[in-house]
Amino acid sequence: MEDQRTSQNDNDNRRLYNPYQDLQIPIHNIYKLPTSPEFLFQEESVAQRRSWGENLTYYTGIGYLSGAVSGAAKGLVDGVKASEPGDTVKLRINRILNASGHAGRKFGNRAGVIGLMYAGLESGIVAVRDTDDVVNSVVAGLGTGALYRAAAGVRSAAVAGAIGGVVVGAAVTAKQVLKRYVPI
Repeated sequence: MEDQRTSQNDNDNRRLYNPYQDLQIPIHNIYKLPTSPEFLFQEESVAQRRSWGENLTYYTGIGYLSGAVSGAAKGLVDGVKASEPGDTVKLRINRILNASGHAGRKFGNRAGVIGLMYAGLESGIVAVRDTDDVVNSVVAGLGTGALYRAAAGVRSAAVAGAIGGVVVGAAVTAKQVLKRYVPI
């Protein structure tokens, strides 16, 4: 009796997925998909934020993508400037594509590493402090800038840390202002 109730509750929490639904094929509900979010750890279901793994993927991906796009744009400008009067169209296009690809990879990798460090630091700070607030983000920005430029010396690391903290502080403030004043 208990097993029937448990299986009935499992069936109530799932919606049936039919990939052939719009094809008018007489196949009935092949897969059962959950209707509620699933979490690996119970603690993650309570939190109102992304998990550390999702943060890592999100910030690294956003960093790489934005860096690659801005690097490709810089490479495009450099490739156009590098063209010489006697170049053929094929040679100009090749020069532009090479410059865009080279700068895009370089900028994308740098920004992806910065995103990876930021996500790791922010998740670590949240775990240590056991609270999620603006201070975590700003301290993670400070630490990311300092770590990224640590090999260049103490002064360079301090300046980069300050820049990282200010940039993250401005971004968090802008997000709060948008939430408050822009109806979405």
